[in-house]
Amino acid sequence: MPGCRQHSVNACSGTFEEFFAAINTSQFSNDAAGFEWLFTHLDLLKTPPAQILIGLEATSRYGENVYHALVKRGYRLCLLHPGQIHAFAQQRGLRAKTDRLDAMTIARALLSGEARFGYVPSEHIITYRELVRLQQQLTEEEVRYKNEIHALVVVLFPEFSQVFADPSKPTALAVLKAYPSAQAMREARPEDVYWLLHELCPRHYGRKTAAKLVQLAQMSVSSAQAVAARSSCLRILCDQLQHTQRNLSLLEEEIDRLLDQDPKSQGVLSIPELGPMTVAVLRAELGDLDRFTRMDQVVAYAGMDLQVRQSGKWKGQTKLSKRGSGHLRRILYLAALRSIRLPTSPFGIYYHRLVDRGMKKGMAVIAVMRKLLIVAAHLIQTQEDYDASKVARPAVS
Repeated sequence: MPGCRQHSVNACSGTFEEFFAAINTSQFSNDAAGFEWLFTHLDLLKTPPAQILIGLEATSRYGENVYHALVKRGYRLCLLHPGQIHAFAQQRGLRAKTDRLDAMTIARALLSGEARFGYVPSEHIITYRELVRLQQQLTEEEVRYKNEIHALVVVLFPEFSQVFADPSKPTALAVLKAYPSAQAMREARPEDVYWLLHELCPRHYGRKTAAKLVQLAQMSVSSAQAVAARSSCLRILCDQLQHTQRNLSLLEEEIDRLLDQDPKSQGVLSIPELGPMTVAVLRAELGDLDRFTRMDQVVAYAGMDLQVRQSGKWKGQTKLSKRGSGHLRRILYLAALRSIRLPTSPFGIYYHRLVDRGMKKGMAVIAVMRKLLIVAAHLIQTQEDYDASKVARPAVS
């Protein structure tokens, strides 16, 4: 079970008892010395690497180095989803949880033959995932910083929005960093404020804007409570927001370059309803599509398949399984809404056709999401050009 600093590995070449007689549950460091210790102890099994099956519990990046080190040595690896091991333990009434018991459970799962080999993405997909998931994280941080800036401006200088409707815009941020409260703006000279605005955006703001800001500050209803602390917080948040926005721009440029160099993405990029970031998310979250033999497997992997609950005469509500990536379903939902609003979109035509036939709007949106996913997956697999006429034909009047 890989960890951040130490690992324990479960190797299986014979019976469960023979394995633990040869090598017990042990820990080793995540460095060259730790890996050498592992290889030395695996050699004690006196079995060729190709005949040894090693189980690793999937823990994001933490087990990646040891996984590839073992593969290079010729060992067979089984990457196990934590949920799979948890279900295996529950079925056998194993409720206690320690590192030793977890290692023994993994070994038992391997010996039982019930272990399902996990998917190991290619380097190309890992590149997409690193960039896309960091972009998602920074986007969420950007939204949080904007909300906190709005909240502080409301109490420090509530009249500021009469000049700058959005205090998170570049010019507004610069003004807030220089004058973070109504008290600070009240003490400023209109000429100083004017030159700041002139330097930032000369064509949009002049002396009238500067004078209005100072006048609004003098009439402000700000409570003036904890002004110094709140002003410091506002300056720091403005800096953090600007820094995050710069990093987001760099990430998006990197993602654009990756898409340009990816032949499997070119057909999907030609779909008007899907922007570059949506395509990048599809490539990152769907992974290598060669491992799917049918399109319904792709739909199920994305959590877009229907889940029916029924027992005797009772029949529950049919819902999406929602397995897999929630981020993938969110971007498909947004793309579906975008297509519905486009009058010439074949996906929008498909949606309105379903609604006209009596399908509920919510279910019709889900159908469009599935259609978008299937079309995108097909284009990625085949590297064909996008043909809108194959999605939905306009009704003949």
